[in-house]
Amino acid sequence: MLSKIFIQNFALIDQLEVDLNNGLQVITGETGAGKSIILGALRLLMGERADLKSIADAQKKSIVEGTFTLEENKFRNFFAEYDLDFEVETIIRRELTPAGKSRAFINDVPVTLAILQELSRKLVDIHSQFETSHLFSESYQFAIIDGLENKSDLLLEYQSEFQNLIQERAQLKRLEKRLAEGHKESDYYRYLLQELEQAQLEQLNLEELKSELSAQENAETIIEQLSQTYQLLQQDEAGVLAMLNEVKLKLSRISNYSERFDQLSERIQSVYFELKDIGDSCEGELEKVQINPDAILELNTKLNLVNTLLVKHQVQSVEELIDIREELAQQQDLAGNLELHIQDKQEWLQKQAEKLEKLATVLTRQRKVGGKTFVEKSCHILQRLGLEKAKIQVDLQPDIDFNAYGKDKIQFLFQANSGFPLKPIQNAISGGERSRVMLAVKKIMAENAELPTLILDEIDTGVSGRVAEEMGKLMHEMGKDMQLIVITHLAQVAAKGDNNYKVLKSEVKGKTQSTIVPLNQEKKLQEIAQLLSGSKITDAAIQQAKELMR
Repeated sequence: MLSKIFIQNFALIDQLEVDLNNGLQVITGETGAGKSIILGALRLLMGERADLKSIADAQKKSIVEGTFTLEENKFRNFFAEYDLDFEVETIIRRELTPAGKSRAFINDVPVTLAILQELSRKLVDIHSQFETSHLFSESYQFAIIDGLENKSDLLLEYQSEFQNLIQERAQLKRLEKRLAEGHKESDYYRYLLQELEQAQLEQLNLEELKSELSAQENAETIIEQLSQTYQLLQQDEAGVLAMLNEVKLKLSRISNYSERFDQLSERIQSVYFELKDIGDSCEGELEKVQINPDAILELNTKLNLVNTLLVKHQVQSVEELIDIREELAQQQDLAGNLELHIQDKQEWLQKQAEKLEKLATVLTRQRKVGGKTFVEKSCHILQRLGLEKAKIQVDLQPDIDFNAYGKDKIQFLFQANSGFPLKPIQNAISGGERSRVMLAVKKIMAENAELPTLILDEIDTGVSGRVAEEMGKLMHEMGKDMQLIVITHLAQVAAKGDNNYKVLKSEVKGKTQSTIVPLNQEKKLQEIAQLLSGSKITDAAIQQAKELMR
């Protein structure tokens, strides 16, 4: 439960600190005294966005702090999950700095707003008079009925599996889109792959092709020059080799006379044999060279093919063409694998749908039971609240596909008067009826929920007399199961409080400030009498207040 509130430098509040207890805690005060300010501060503890305009003194930080008394067995896992130290007296704090920063703390450990919101949802439910429209939403109506059967684990399991279904469906759509797009381009990519495969790229060397083509195109010149070279080297008497042989013989005759002459002889022999080898090579090359127009055509065809592929794929080498060919081959494989992947995904979705169908069937069955319970309890409460002829019905219809809550559509039907057909509650309920129906809903939910603290902000607006008296009794009953904090203007509700508090607005040193004070029995009596009679408390109001308190 919420055991203490501390607020500093927030709107009209300079500093406020109040201790709260279990049971029905009633807060009263004149309009504009600051009740909504306190509620706004509590909403900060719930993780709502901070409005920096709420800082009263722009030179100081604003602090809102709530002390909660927790049961360890219910909150141990949460604190362990986020590596927080558990304390029975856990303190949640929000700070707004003059620099415009908002910080959140749990037991003095900084936390994100997401963590703060997750914890606060387990601690407090704040309901404002302006939030009765929640009753019209499908999600809220599901929460009411599902809460009656206390099967939250089943719903969480379903919603987890449902999220998996949604994610896999989205992935399947992406895969099918890729496959459709792939089909549009597959013929072209297949043509590119075939073209590269037919080119036999591993057998092609661009430089060798160019060299070979150049040799073929200049075959006549090559033959002529090789023949002349061979003749110059090999002529019997006037050839280079013949003359070198004569020089070789002459130097060999004097090689024994001196080491210098021997070296000369060796050198000329080396030159002779090198030139002889060159001549033999020229003769061999001459035999290889042929004038072959067909070979030129073939080489030109290969070279043109390679150049065409290089330009088409915008690369510079055969190696890069090979890489592109491998990539295209992988794409073709992936297209085949994509179809298999889509088939696997479709089979998984079918099995997942069967699993969800089973869970949704159980949820539907439980909701039918919960719906009957809700109708019985709410009609009984509404009769107590002066709506004796009111009827409420839970219209549960099958949905065509799975949704976040199963395979159901839900709608509350309502009619306050007999003899008229039931209509969707948002079309059939008046302002005064809203408050009573909402209180009935909160009463039913409080009986089944484990929420420690519920705050009702003027939920009793628009009622009076016996209905107000009955509302006070209902709230007192709710306070036996939980901490119920009620902000009210009704004396009948205030009289039922286990503890009462009053919000006051006064001027301190020329500055308007709000604060809250606990009321003892005497002050509670005076406050209830004032609610009954206005600013001037009459004896009759005192007597009536005593009667209400009894």
